[in-house]
Amino acid sequence: MRFYDCSTAPSPRRVRMLIAEKGLTIETVQVDLAKGEHLTERFHEINPHRTVPVLELDDGTRLLDSNSISLYLDEVFPEPNLLGRDAKERAVIAMWQREMEFNGLMAVAECFRNSAKGFRGRALTGPVDYEQIPALAERGRRRVRCFFADLNRRLEESEFVAGERFTVADITGFISVEFARAIKEAIADDALHLKRWRDEVASRPSARV
Repeated sequence: MRFYDCSTAPSPRRVRMLIAEKGLTIETVQVDLAKGEHLTERFHEINPHRTVPVLELDDGTRLLDSNSISLYLDEVFPEPNLLGRDAKERAVIAMWQREMEFNGLMAVAECFRNSAKGFRGRALTGPVDYEQIPALAERGRRRVRCFFADLNRRLEESEFVAGERFTVADITGFISVEFARAIKEAIADDALHLKRWRDEVASRPSARV
């Protein structure tokens, strides 16, 4: 297998954390997004969406997003399990994974890509250029603040995001909270449950990849 990564981007970091949790060693190719390597014709042959991460399997199949890569690796390398052991647990984890992704990671990205100078004309990932919309940046910031409040309430009743053990939903949630630093949004002082969980996840060796 070959993993196409970018050490500074949040989405491939989700996969790096999962790989680290499973103790895997996978050949890695760094794609420098800052230099536009993902927009080259050479990378287009690898991923026409021009995004990372990508996992290239031994038979040449390429998985082009964090969720499909995580699903594959959790099936092929089942321990420790991160996506669920039975139908009910898989459904619950998938539900919370979507919540962390849609209202967390994508909300931060909405604010960041519509406000950062480096993304002028590149407000969305992919091969097509889109102009920034300042109103979307403000909406994204509001969504992030709501996400933090909702996640704090969830973690008041649950040790981890999807239940009583660490799963892929915690990885995505943690990356979302970390990514929020890019828009200078911090956890509120009174969000004690969110802080407790964030510190616990940050102490895991996989959080340092």
